[in-house]
Amino acid sequence: MYAFTFERPATTADAAKLAAAGAQVLAGGQTLLASMKLRLTNPEKLADLGGIADLAGIRREGNALVIGAMARHAAVATNAEVVSAVPALADLAGRIGDRQVRTMGTLGGSVANNDPAACYPTAVLALGATILTTQRQIAADDFFTGMFSTALKGGELITAISFPVTPRAAYMKFKQPASRFAMVGVFVAQTDAGVRVAVTGAGNGVFRHTALEDALNKSFTPEAAAAVKIDTSALNSDIHASAAYRANLISVQTQRAVQKILG
Repeated sequence: MYAFTFERPATTADAAKLAAAGAQVLAGGQTLLASMKLRLTNPEKLADLGGIADLAGIRREGNALVIGAMARHAAVATNAEVVSAVPALADLAGRIGDRQVRTMGTLGGSVANNDPAACYPTAVLALGATILTTQRQIAADDFFTGMFSTALKGGELITAISFPVTPRAAYMKFKQPASRFAMVGVFVAQTDAGVRVAVTGAGNGVFRHTALEDALNKSFTPEAAAAVKIDTSALNSDIHASAAYRANLISVQTQRAVQKILG
């Protein structure tokens, strides 16, 4: 690693000031620290959010579940409010990486990083969540803008994410065995506005699959999902899987998610 200074702000306001002044924010560190070790990034100053207790809370607010940006994956997976209000989100969190990753990784860090194979962005997008920041509120459909890219402005920090209570949802993931990231992950949710389907691992970033949504809004069955032809033109093809293989995984994982919701 290169030399850098380390700050540990005690409040969100202090963290926002440091970020606005150019400090690199450290949440769980699962991506940032590895990048620093490989000398792929060289921040001159780090601002560690781990000391801000307010950012780690999980609470129910009416028909919404508000999860702090610094909530660890392990906490999301086991929290009684999450398990009750959005059980699919708890299930997703409990299958991220391994125990060490789940102990250190954070919801806000994952969503802000927007790795194209990360799990949390599918939940945010499929559930129609709202990202709360130090400056504003951002709808999920407006937040993810591309590979490792989001609508966050310079110095803007995620403070929490508000998820609508959605008991009828499921996440199915086909793991890349070495990294445990999703080769393809599909989150299906029956929301008040209709069925939403979000896919990760298959393209340059998380995306909604409108053809599957349309089919499932007409008939919420595995057969309806199976009848949808998955376009391969925008899907990844690499050493792990071809675009055609990923297209098949999208179909199969969607069918399995629907069947899980139906019981």
